Amino acid sequence: MSRYAILTNDLQRDLVDKNEQRKANVERMTPDFTRFLSEMRELNVPVIHLQLIYDEGDKKIELHDGRIPVLRGTPGAELLPEFVHPSDVIMEKKKDSGFFETKLHEYLEEHGIDTVIITGMQAQVCIQTTAADAHFRGYNVIVPSDGVVSTRDEDRVRALEWLASYCAVVVPMTDVVARIRDKAGFDFSVQALA
Repeated sequence: MSRYAILTNDLQRDLVDKNEQRKANVERMTPDFTRFLSEMRELNVPVIHLQLIYDEGDKKIELHDGRIPVLRGTPGAELLPEFVHPSDVIMEKKKDSGFFETKLHEYLEEHGIDTVIITGMQAQVCIQTTAADAHFRGYNVIVPSDGVVSTRDEDRVRALEWLASYCAVVVPMTDVVARIRDKAGFDFSVQALA
């Protein structure tokens, strides 16, 4: 039987508020996403928030309005409180993938987790890189189609198509909850490449 964990990506004030479209997309997702996280916690699925923290010395940082966003200790680096529960785990990352130079892999192994459910933003960047890195490490990967956002919807759609064709089961959040609750499982068999 699979052991699951939810991974959220970059649900932080500086990143969500970067532009109006991104902010609107997260706001639109929020009611269903907070319900999804609550239902997952009720099913004893751990929630791990991947919190991007930039290093001021990193020369490859995308500036926001001429400043470095998500610096440690700044209000903009904080996770959005509506998504965080005291039982959740917060794990810092410094690049797009939640596995790059973090303790995520060790944490998942230590807790016997073999399946990650990757959520948050941006679908074409942090979701894809975290999913690919999870896949490379042997994890089963699920991406809820309505549990990820991008600034532009075409980027989200393209990322979901790539994920489904390569390394992830892509289904709506309600299906994820139902399959885990009913112990129905998921088909992680690899699709034949066309």
